[in-house]
Order: sequence, then structure tokens, then C-alpha cells
Amino acid sequence: MSLKKKLIVLNTTIMLGLGSAFAIPSVKAESITDIQSQRTGIQSDISEAEQVIQQLKKEQSKMNAQIAQIESAMKENDQKIKDTKQEINDTEKDIESLKKEIKALEERIAKREEVLKERALSFQESGGDVEYLEVVLGSKSFGEFVNRVGAVATIVEADQQILSEQEADKADLEKKQATVEKKLQSLKDMEVELKGMQSQIEDQKAETVNMKAKIEKKESETEALKQSLVNKDAGLEAQIASIRENIKKEEERKASEKADLDRAAEEVNSSNASSEGSSSSSSEESSSSSKGEASVKSSSKAESSSNSSKNSSDKPAAASKPAASKTVTSSKPSSANTGSAITAGYKYIGNSTYKFGGGRTASDIANGLFDCSAFVAWAYKQAGVNLPASTDALKNAGRQVSDSQKQPGDLVFFNTYKTDGHVGIYVGGGKFIGSQSSTGVAIANMDSGYWAGVYNGRVVRVN
Repeated sequence: MSLKKKLIVLNTTIMLGLGSAFAIPSVKAESITDIQSQRTGIQSDISEAEQVIQQLKKEQSKMNAQIAQIESAMKENDQKIKDTKQEINDTEKDIESLKKEIKALEERIAKREEVLKERALSFQESGGDVEYLEVVLGSKSFGEFVNRVGAVATIVEADQQILSEQEADKADLEKKQATVEKKLQSLKDMEVELKGMQSQIEDQKAETVNMKAKIEKKESETEALKQSLVNKDAGLEAQIASIRENIKKEEERKASEKADLDRAAEEVNSSNASSEGSSSSSSEESSSSSKGEASVKSSSKAESSSNSSKNSSDKPAAASKPAASKTVTSSKPSSANTGSAITAGYKYIGNSTYKFGGGRTASDIANGLFDCSAFVAWAYKQAGVNLPASTDALKNAGRQVSDSQKQPGDLVFFNTYKTDGHVGIYVGGGKFIGSQSSTGVAIANMDSGYWAGVYNGRVVRVN
């Protein structure tokens, strides 16, 4: 092969070699950019998953606190039921004792009636009644007359005393019966109400436990998703490292090949300088050598451009901006009074305990001990409005409006252990504030969950 052909082949090989040496890293740099873009998206998903997990943990903590409150309320209610049952047992014992007293009284009354019958018989004559006057006038002497008058007076007085004692015993008996029966009925009513309330609390606990289980499941699924994303991100990071390592090795191999080609070119040029050839051949060889150098310079520029592109591709993508926070608005109260009634109870949220029959003394109010109706009455009293402290009375404390027209400050009713067994103050947005048996004073959602199921649609607007 002639020297000219060797130089042409050599230059062609150099150009092809250098072209491939820098084209491959450029392609791989683009792959790194794509993978890095994927990593940016995955890392953003990981960040979102972590935020979801944190929110779920907060909700779970809230559920745990709510369950603890419910269990505390159940424990207190259980104790009240036990105490009430004990009172019922004691009252039933009192009734047994009273029955014995009644029996003794009845025996005394029977004996008195026998005495009266005997006395009546002693004055009967020929099947007819003998008047006291006849007894007195039938005396045969003055002494007998005096004796008969005294006897009649004594008998009359004794009879009147017996009758008086008998009437007193009967009145006492009736009074005791009425008192004990009233007490027993009151205790039985309280037992029914407490049992109904306990059932309500158990339903709330079951719902809360179910919600907690759902949150735990969602948290577990989110943790699994996060771990999957972390694993995928680690895989992509390893892939990038592998590509960079391959690029480095490819660059080193091509640099070695380039060095070999440069040495070969130098050897050819050296051979050309010592050979005997024509001036035209020398001119052509010089021209070929100049082209080879120009080609090498061009390749060096390409390498510099490729490295610049690689450095640019390795820069991390800009972090996405956080989503704007959502503004929540609440409905305005229907009047200044209702607004004051709503806000009055806020200080007891998280600082109160439900107490059956509570909220009717200064001590209970100071310690945040309310039942539902007493809380409503107290809240409105802070707004200068006097309301009764029972659900039955509160139903008629204003005018009834339809559910679709309810406004903040209206009273809303729920069928818990009985019809209209619970009452609260509507605050807007499908929520109400009230003293709940499981939480004390709190704001609850009446559009979903337990309260949505027991809300009966009764709405009363306070006059």
C-alpha cells in the first residue's frame, strides 16, 4: 500500500475512532439526564409520602386520645350504673322492710276494727242499734245513770282515738308507699338512661377503633409505597453510577486508542521524512498531515463540548414549589347572641368532661363538668339568653326550622339512647359544638360518621 493510501486510511481511522469516543458518552449523558429526572419525580413522591405518613400518625395519635377519653367515659358510666344498681337493691330492701311495716300496720288496723265491732255488738239489742242516749236514759237509779254516762263518754272517747290512730296509720302507710315507689321508679329510669348512654358510648368507641384501623392500614400501605419508591430511587442512583463508570471506562479506552493512533501517525510522518520521494509526493504528504492535525483539533473540541454537556446534564432539577395552602372559611352566626353562645364554649374544648346531670352548679361549671343540655343552656346564658337545661324543654325553646335552613347558633338534636336524647349548637360547615359523653365539650362532624347516623333533622332557632 502506498504512503498516501496509508495516511488516508490512518486519518479516516482517527476520525472514526474519535467520533465514536465522544458520541457514546453524549448518548449516555442524555440517559443520565432522563434517569435523574425520574429520580427527581420519585424523590418528590417520597417527600409527599412522608408528609402523608406524618399526617396519618397525627390522626392516629388523635384517635388514641379519643379512644382513651371514650374508655374513661365508659369506665365512669359503668361505675354510675353499678352505683345505681346498688341504690335499686337498697331501695328494694327498703320496700321489703316497708312491706313488713305495712303488714304490722294492717294487723293493728284489723285488731282495732275487731275492738270496734265488739263494742258495737255490746250496744246492739234485738238485731237493732241502741243509741247512747237510750243507754243513758235506761238507767234505774241516779247512781246507775251517772255510771252509764261515764261509760258512754269513755267508750266514745276510746272509739274516736282508735279511729284517729287508724286514720294516721293509713296516711303514714300511703305516704311511705308513695315515697318508696317514686324513688324506685326514679332509679329505674336512671338505670335505663345510663344503659342507653353506655350503648351510645360503645358505638362511638367501635367507630373510633374502626377509623383507627383504617388509618393504620393506610399508614402501612403508604410506608410500603415509600419503601418501594426508596428502593426504586436507589436502583436509579446505582444505574447512574454504573453509566458514569462505563462512560469513564469508555473515555479511558478511547483515549488509549487515540494515543495509539497518534503514535502511529507520528511513525508514518517520520517514515515519510526519511524516504526518497518526489516533491509532489512530499507536498501531498504534507497536506495529509495538516488534515490529520486539523482532524485531531476538531476532535478535541468535540471532547470539550461533550464534557460541557455532561456537566450540565448532572445538575439536579429545580425543586417544585409547595402547593398553596387551602383557605377554609366558616359561616357567620345568625346573630350576635348566637355568635357569643358559640364562642363561649371554645374555652372548654379539650378541658372538660361529660357528667350526667352536670353543669347545674357553680362547681361543675368551674371544672368543666356538663351534660349536653346544661352546656347549651350555659353557653346561651353567656350570651344573655336564658334557656332550660333539658333536651325535652329545649325542643320548645324557640321555633323549629327545616334542616336546609339551619344557621350557626341553631340547636340541633340527635336520637341517641332515646328520641332527642342529645342536643348541641350548630356552628356551620356541617359541624356542631356540644358536651359529648365520650369527649366532653368538643366540635363534632354531623355530616359523616356516628353523628350523621343519629341526627334526626330537628333544628330549633332560639327566640
